[in-house]
Amino acid sequence: MAKIKEYRIDEVDAVCSLGKALSSPVRLEILQLLYRDSLIIGEIAKKLDIPASSTAFHLKILEQAGLVRMEEQPGTRGSTKLCTRKVDALTIHTTKRNLDVKEVFSAEMPVGAYSSCEVSPTCGLYSEEGSIGIDDREFSFYLPERIRAGFLWTSSGYVEYKFANGVPSECKVDRLSISMELCSEAPGYREDWKSDITVWINGIDCGTWTCPGDFGARRGRLMPSDWPIGSTQYGMLKTWEVRKDGTYLNGEYISDVSIDMLNVMEKPYVKVRIGNKEDARYVGGFNLFGKHFGDYDQDIILAMEY
Repeated sequence: MAKIKEYRIDEVDAVCSLGKALSSPVRLEILQLLYRDSLIIGEIAKKLDIPASSTAFHLKILEQAGLVRMEEQPGTRGSTKLCTRKVDALTIHTTKRNLDVKEVFSAEMPVGAYSSCEVSPTCGLYSEEGSIGIDDREFSFYLPERIRAGFLWTSSGYVEYKFANGVPSECKVDRLSISMELCSEAPGYREDWKSDITVWINGIDCGTWTCPGDFGARRGRLMPSDWPIGSTQYGMLKTWEVRKDGTYLNGEYISDVSIDMLNVMEKPYVKVRIGNKEDARYVGGFNLFGKHFGDYDQDIILAMEY
């Protein structure tokens, strides 16, 4: 796969270093030599018919620009350096980033793509092809087929997801939201079965919603025809939004957790956990609906404004 490196015009030192590296025909020849193979300095010097000292000088400039990597290797007469190309394509943006214009990175996660979980009966997973594993058997949540699940339920515990963090490393996230369709989990269904459902982001408790029930009195708009009547059918669409001044649930303030407290840019992923606290007043489990299930045709959506 191609290795692509991007520059912006306001990254003055990096762009100037790149320009210097590419301004010499000899250095361009070196990059062409390294297209397919890694070579030691002596091999490059021989192929170009120039002194090894001159070759080392040119390679140093290429290394400083981030275009090649040089590693010490044992040789017949001491050590030598193995040279490898680091970049396949370069892009220079001739405009700098406009910090007054907000951008958004978003990702949609299938409900079965959790990275860890703790569940207890009643529990299960369902895909468009039918049940995954065996209902009320916890081992089913560790089957590889779980990735296909569009609907899952458990009477307690949690599921945790790792969303890719595609925000550019030099940027700061001002707002993060996580949106999903969910409800409580009772045997069969019960419209008055309460559950305190909490969302944690990067290990931080971002607030709890008390779901009023497990909804099954009517068929869910998207539920497959083979899903039985008398079972959970749909949920409510809820969005936890973490801003600079706190966390909001469907627009209402619920927590003083601010976006700066989440340390979003420390890792290449954002960790999101959904579940019941062990000491919650209502440990009523939860149902999570993904695409083609429930009332809303979406998976779990993470969005970050920067």
